[in-house]
Amino acid sequence: MKFSISEITELIRHRRSITPKDFSDRIVQKDMVERILTNATWAPTHGLTQPWRFTVYTGAGRERLSQFLGEEYTRLTPPDKFLQRKYENMTQRPLQSSVVIGIGMERDPNGKIGEQDEVMAVACAVQNMYLTCAAYGLGGFWATGAAMTGDGMRRFLELGDAGRALGLFYIGYPSGAWPNGHRRPLEMVSRWVEA
Repeated sequence: MKFSISEITELIRHRRSITPKDFSDRIVQKDMVERILTNATWAPTHGLTQPWRFTVYTGAGRERLSQFLGEEYTRLTPPDKFLQRKYENMTQRPLQSSVVIGIGMERDPNGKIGEQDEVMAVACAVQNMYLTCAAYGLGGFWATGAAMTGDGMRRFLELGDAGRALGLFYIGYPSGAWPNGHRRPLEMVSRWVEA
């Protein structure tokens, strides 16, 4: 076998979602971000449409993103549903991260592949990002709330009218120990049909 299944299994099981509040101030280097995104582009894609689009925010770009998120959350949220804590989380996350990647999807102009398939391809790309982050010892966190997936974010990411914003992916070095994980046993989530 060309690759060690035990190492691949260990990497998959090592992957975690780590929120930006648990990131340190250490800067993620540009070459690492480029590798993360390059690996993302090797996700499965029907018809080789490669629908993923990435917008990378670093440095002061994160401040611009933070301001937009605060404005967008305020615009989208009725006053009686507005939560100050949620607003603060949303505006602080970009500033707590070394890198934030806007996740977008642009469909093939010929429309030969359905939108759901294109969204699933982008989700596979994000999993590749997660796995590459884990291999580097980086925390990753994919957030997909309304302010990060609506038309306002689509325009902010400069996607076309038929494009879709599919959230933000936050990257940083964890400030503490790598978290433990767990999953339900396979027999609780699978069934075999043999006849």
